[in-house]
Amino acid sequence: MSTPSRMQADPRATLRAGLPDRYLTPDDIAEIFEVPLETVYQWRKKRVGPPGFRIGRHLRYDPADVRAYVSDLKKADRHAA
Repeated sequence: MSTPSRMQADPRATLRAGLPDRYLTPDDIAEIFEVPLETVYQWRKKRVGPPGFRIGRHLRYDPADVRAYVSDLKKADRHAA
């Protein structure tokens, strides 16, 4: 039985263990939050969700901003309860 030479890491585990050494793509965000890719684009259009930025025509997300977004959601949820 052979194993793939390069296994793809789970982006959620990467964020829990530490910041990845690259900016995240919309596909990464969809996988992390377990939502359809279209939802990620709707969040951007409605200005909700983690803040993203463009590099040329490519949309990217800073992992530190994604962590801050999740932290803010957790704080808001604790205060609402």
